[in-house]
Amino acid sequence: MIDEHNCYGVTDIGLKRESNQDSFLIAQLSKSMMIGANSLSIEPQTRLFGGICGWLMLVADGMGGHAGGERASSLAVRYLIERLLNNIHWFFQLNRAAEVEFVNSLKKLLRDTHHEIQSEGQRDLTLSGMGTTLTMTYLVWPNLYVVHAGDSRCYLIRDGRVELLTTDHTMARRLVESGGLNPEDEATSRWSNVLWNVLGGKSQEEVKAEVRQVELRRGDHVMICTDGLHRYLNDDTILNVLKQAESCNDSCHEFIRIAKQHGGDDNITVIVAQVPPEPDYDPLATTASELPVTVEAESALLDTAEFDDPYNRD
Repeated sequence: MIDEHNCYGVTDIGLKRESNQDSFLIAQLSKSMMIGANSLSIEPQTRLFGGICGWLMLVADGMGGHAGGERASSLAVRYLIERLLNNIHWFFQLNRAAEVEFVNSLKKLLRDTHHEIQSEGQRDLTLSGMGTTLTMTYLVWPNLYVVHAGDSRCYLIRDGRVELLTTDHTMARRLVESGGLNPEDEATSRWSNVLWNVLGGKSQEEVKAEVRQVELRRGDHVMICTDGLHRYLNDDTILNVLKQAESCNDSCHEFIRIAKQHGGDDNITVIVAQVPPEPDYDPLATTASELPVTVEAESALLDTAEFDDPYNRD
């Protein structure tokens, strides 16, 4: 079960913004059925829940002014919830043969969310041009799928090493990759605040959905955060916080403190999860239908970032 000891998320307005336009979500996905008339002495309208089939975590960083950014990030999260709840294939164990199709469905899900945000902006001209980053992880043990657009980040921390699982979709990163900018100048470049790939926004081009799959191990940490945090982090800082914290709750609040200590110029959102070193069940030998039954699903939606230009964060 997801709880504050092995998975936790928090968002903060920071020290400079007037509103918080970040959104985040943590949720467990499980099978369920609503019982109707029956001969089994089960009260009609009783909902029965099966085992946990997946874990979902995501952050979204809105942009496009106060109303637009706030609306874009919350719309992205709510639309994703609706789609996930109404597509039954999300709730079953994956196999290697179905993985290609599943990855393609993740990309389509991101594109559909992009179109939904753009359509909302067309319906309400006060929201025209609104957009949001999105970094989402979907865990069907032991596989972690990362779906990404923008400059929020997902990290994998394993055996004292930090691996960045996403690419910053900024002009500065493109310049570094093409050799037009030195890597050491990327963080301070004026192009580091200019995004070329977001959900929604003013661009007429299709969103580029980045998807990556990794196999998790016991003891791994996964961290997702917006740029309001990762601009102040390096690998040593991440490792020190996770080493000293007693729970994911503690580490999240310490990350928020660090961002504020360094200026807190933007909204700050972070999710930290840890695969328990000694789980109650062996996930490598247990199918989803055999997992402990639960009726709980933990989710959090918090809106909060303000940008005059939907592509430039300055």
